[in-house]
Amino acid sequence: MSGFKDHFSAVAGGYAAFRPRYGARLAADLAALCAWHRLAWDAGCGSGQFSALLPTHFETVVATDASADQIAAATPHPQIAYRAARAEASGLPEGRVDLITVAQAAHWFDLPAFYAECRRVAAPGAVLALISYENMNLPPALAPVFQHFYKDVLGPFWPADRLHVENGYADLPFPFDPLPLPPQQLEADWDAAAVLGYIGTWSAVRGLLAAEGEGRLNAFRQQFTEAWEAAVGPGRRLSLVWPVSVRVGRVLPA
Repeated sequence: MSGFKDHFSAVAGGYAAFRPRYGARLAADLAALCAWHRLAWDAGCGSGQFSALLPTHFETVVATDASADQIAAATPHPQIAYRAARAEASGLPEGRVDLITVAQAAHWFDLPAFYAECRRVAAPGAVLALISYENMNLPPALAPVFQHFYKDVLGPFWPADRLHVENGYADLPFPFDPLPLPPQQLEADWDAAAVLGYIGTWSAVRGLLAAEGEGRLNAFRQQFTEAWEAAVGPGRRLSLVWPVSVRVGRVLPA
């Protein structure tokens, strides 16, 4: 089994504060596919952005992440048991889980081992969902500044697994019977500071800082802020959308 790729422990607080929030509809649509609603497992949960939506539909939620720092940044909930555990070895009992979700994390997993764990813990009729979201849609006045930084400046620093996110997980192996799901998206009303805070949580940004220091990051921050103020207005918010891809399937227990 490959080692844990810890790209986010160092920014667990920022990850909790600045990552976009999933909509309640996604959790509801996934729950509607499940035969039972007793136990949900959110694997690679980070600081619990998606986990927090599941108690509305399931009696109990177990949310696991290999990073103890991410787990510590999660907001406590009486129905959610947050645990530091790898997705490939959850510690959950056999045959008990009705829904397994992975939000923006499956590309870091040892997938054969994770899929084996899914089959081990799956209850009859269990559903597995691999969730990913693309870059936010920005207006023409902001998109070129953002794209230059994302592709040209950060390009050498993105982990190779990032390509799976850009492809909506379409090229990941998924040996499960597919299930239909309505189109999904993330939405947020953010100002420039929130967008820059979000960008600051990226693994490639930390690679850039380690290699070159803050010069090019600060230059981007200034350029992006100036473009935002010219196009949107100082301190003004913008409604942003992230397209969401979900691969959903029925898991047959081992």
